[in-house]
Amino acid sequence: MVTVGRSDYGIFLPVLREISEDPDLKLCLIATGMHLSPEFGLTVEAIENDGFNVDDRIEMLLSSDSPEGVAKSVGLGIIGFAQAYSRFQPDILLVLGDRFETLAAVTASLPYQIPVAHIHGGESTEGLIDEPIRHSIKMSHLHFTSMERYAERVIQMGEEPWRVVASGAPALDNLLRMNLLSQAELASEHGLDMTRPTLLVTYHPVTLDSEQTGPHMSELLAALAEIDMGIIFTYPNADTRSRVIIDMVQEFVNRHEKAKIMVNLGTRAYFSVMEHATAMIGNSSSGIIEAASFKLPVVNIGDRQQGRAHGENVIDVGDSAGQIQEGIRTAVSPDFRAGLAGMTNPYGDGHAAAKIVEVLKKTPLDRNLLQKRFYETGVTPIADPIPGRG
Repeated sequence: MVTVGRSDYGIFLPVLREISEDPDLKLCLIATGMHLSPEFGLTVEAIENDGFNVDDRIEMLLSSDSPEGVAKSVGLGIIGFAQAYSRFQPDILLVLGDRFETLAAVTASLPYQIPVAHIHGGESTEGLIDEPIRHSIKMSHLHFTSMERYAERVIQMGEEPWRVVASGAPALDNLLRMNLLSQAELASEHGLDMTRPTLLVTYHPVTLDSEQTGPHMSELLAALAEIDMGIIFTYPNADTRSRVIIDMVQEFVNRHEKAKIMVNLGTRAYFSVMEHATAMIGNSSSGIIEAASFKLPVVNIGDRQQGRAHGENVIDVGDSAGQIQEGIRTAVSPDFRAGLAGMTNPYGDGHAAAKIVEVLKKTPLDRNLLQKRFYETGVTPIADPIPGRG
């Protein structure tokens, strides 16, 4: 299993536990990307604190957020993963999402003929380079999607239906097993005062429009400056121009006592902040997927998550300060929050990890799995030359 940062680790956590508790499976965990960067909280230590052994660490993330730096990081990652696979020779590779680090891990596996299982395929984020990366990882051999409609998309791209399972989003499994922190515990353990109305702000670069990161961030901060509420910022992912966001947020926090910036809250504290927050602001997938389970109002800014299905708790707005302020006013209104009382999360029921591990266990790791054939939707398939294939 490969984890590239806090962006996927919290989602992976239930699957990690399910594998670790199964006597018939052996977990080999490789950490890379932001996990190994002190600037982004050195979150590999959080993995170990959760009781998991990190079997290898692949250094690939350059201290640069330029397009050249990201591209070179992909190359370094392919080299590093090639060396790791030579040492470990895994039976199957489990990856998640659409990060460039994940693309490097999957690309390096091809010459080794390692079957790949991919979680969260078939989704759409039209404002990001992650969009083609996610679809490139269609080179995987098993697909676990968060919704039925995404399973249909993966099949539409030519994957045989038997390879595709609509498992739901694994991150939601955490909510059935995790004891969240109270407001008092968040204050004592993380210095966060959530007794007053508070906004959780998680904003990442829009990588297809990265040159506008500064102007977009200026509009967001201008909107937040006018809001009389507490503000908790989380760090962005290590994407193109991410350091622009970090520097601007830090300057804002220095000028506004109501605001704090957290490098890494960890899964439990992040979900706990979601539980107690008045609303969430930004463009993170967690606002689309996890926030619905808390019935948390979300102001989703700009194009980053465009194309992704979401619940009625999400308010889509543009990038201007005025549009963001209007979205916040709607999100924090008692009537809007009350209207979410009966909503359900469209991304699953919190039992995804067990479904994923069950399929991993029962799928033969043989030629049938490795040899991919293009499946044409709406076309009667030709006779299969390999007996027993299906």
